[in-house]
Amino acid sequence: MELSVSVKNSEENLYAVTYEEAISKTGNGKFHYLVLVLCGWAVSSDAIEVLSISFVLPAAQCDLNLSSNDKGWLNSIIFVGMMLGGYGWGSLADHFGRRQILLGSLTVNGLGALSSSFCQQFWVFLLMRLISGIGVGGSIPVIFSYFTEFQPKDRRGTMISVLATFWMFGNIIAAGLAWIIVPLDIGYSSPDFTYDSWRIFVAICTFPSLSSAALFFLMPESPKFLLTVGKEEQAVAVLKKVYEVNNPKALLPFDVESIVLSSDSKTDALHRSRSNKDVKRTCGSKSVTLLLNTTFELVRAPLRRSTIIMLTVSFTISFGYYGLWMWFPELFSRVEKYGGSPCDHVKDTNSTSQDQNCTIPDNWTYQSGFLTALSNLPGNIFTIFLMDKLGRKAILVTGMLGSGVAVFFIPLIHNKIENLLLSCAFGLISTLAWNAIDVLQAELFPTGVRSTAMGLSSAASRVGAILGNLAFGELVDVHCAVPMILVSVLLVLGGLTSLKLPNTTRIDIH
Repeated sequence: MELSVSVKNSEENLYAVTYEEAISKTGNGKFHYLVLVLCGWAVSSDAIEVLSISFVLPAAQCDLNLSSNDKGWLNSIIFVGMMLGGYGWGSLADHFGRRQILLGSLTVNGLGALSSSFCQQFWVFLLMRLISGIGVGGSIPVIFSYFTEFQPKDRRGTMISVLATFWMFGNIIAAGLAWIIVPLDIGYSSPDFTYDSWRIFVAICTFPSLSSAALFFLMPESPKFLLTVGKEEQAVAVLKKVYEVNNPKALLPFDVESIVLSSDSKTDALHRSRSNKDVKRTCGSKSVTLLLNTTFELVRAPLRRSTIIMLTVSFTISFGYYGLWMWFPELFSRVEKYGGSPCDHVKDTNSTSQDQNCTIPDNWTYQSGFLTALSNLPGNIFTIFLMDKLGRKAILVTGMLGSGVAVFFIPLIHNKIENLLLSCAFGLISTLAWNAIDVLQAELFPTGVRSTAMGLSSAASRVGAILGNLAFGELVDVHCAVPMILVSVLLVLGGLTSLKLPNTTRIDIH
């Protein structure tokens, strides 16, 4: 049962408010903009790390002697790491806090990627990208949990949509850096060691993740998490700090020192009790046990239905989106070299760089990648202004069905301009679906399992991305229409499945 600010506790002479009431009273000001910028920079760093490898492949195929299958594995390996990291880091964040896990995961991401730039052999490079992926997998779901828990419900959908746009900025940054750096004839080369332009590009792309990790040292823990594990005094202190930053010259609208934050619901109270017990016995228990206990919450009523649907949607959109998006620079390069449709060029699937034209792709390949990244902007603007008006589910269904239709027509194009236009259309429409998923994942699950749920959904996404990229690597040289039709079918299937999701617009988070 929710208690209002005006209800007095006769035994302790304290007032009780719900978390939603308390976070709303902190206002909307400098602190929220600071959280947005910092979390957004972290989201951008993850996007840069995930997408940078796709811009590397056309240039790295000679240095690393890559076949199309090898390229499929390089595109996929970061998602293997993200699958492992998303589930593990997410569950730990539900028990040890959002901030600590963000510090660790962002650091692992940056150091793993930086190390990969020095690797001279394919398998070592692959291993370092795996380690980097483990870091990325931890930071993505936890960033959204952390950010969501500072947002009042009347602005939550809009603000999460704004945060999601930073993935686009990361994509644009990666494409822009690739356009500027990779075509250059710079670096160092000897018989035993090479550090050329694409390796310099990989190293520069680690700056956002390492700088994000450093900046999170300055941020507080999520007050919602602190409340959930029974640390009410610390939660109140964080809320007081938020209010003071947002309203430096205003008096507090209530006596912060004498407030007890009540549970938002019986469900939240249950998760709060369980989380508190987990934290108390952490020293004597294993992290694996905590992870499994939280996971079991997701597969029991009343969360089972939402969990299954979100896993299905996450798998299908990731198979379709990343299975195609990560191959765009390669497809642009083929269209530029050979003309016509990207499906017109067919070669032996076992051929390596020795059998290929070993030249660094020209500017058109990277210009096309940049413009495709920029195509996300209209979709992000649309969701920022209409997410709370049209609803999450309607936007998700529209985005998945529309992107499925766009992919279906890519094999039918005749030149590089048509290829670019249809690729941009896919980027624009698919952005609608991704932003709706980001909001739904944050709102469907209670605080005690939110990061675990998002981590589990991320794991399903990574499985989809892995299989999508491997399928492209195996089939793109047979005939690229085959994987594209597969992508189209799965996107449509995911869109139809998402019709079963509940409406979460303007509800309290628990």
